[in-house]
Amino acid sequence: MDTMNMVTSILSMQQGNLQGEIATRVTKQNLDAEKFAVQTLLGGPSTANLAAGVGGNLNAVA
Repeated sequence: MDTMNMVTSILSMQQGNLQGEIATRVTKQNLDAEKFAVQTLLGGPSTANLAAGVGGNLNAVA
């Protein structure tokens, strides 16, 4: 294998890795957007009508 073939092979592998990273990032962004859309449509539990302190963090020491 001559030098140009080796360089071309290495550059091709690097480009493949970059394309894989981009695809992973785009997929994650799409999944995050879908998750946000579903949460928006389904809504979350509302704490608007609860008394003060209900639904907050519980700091219990045994």
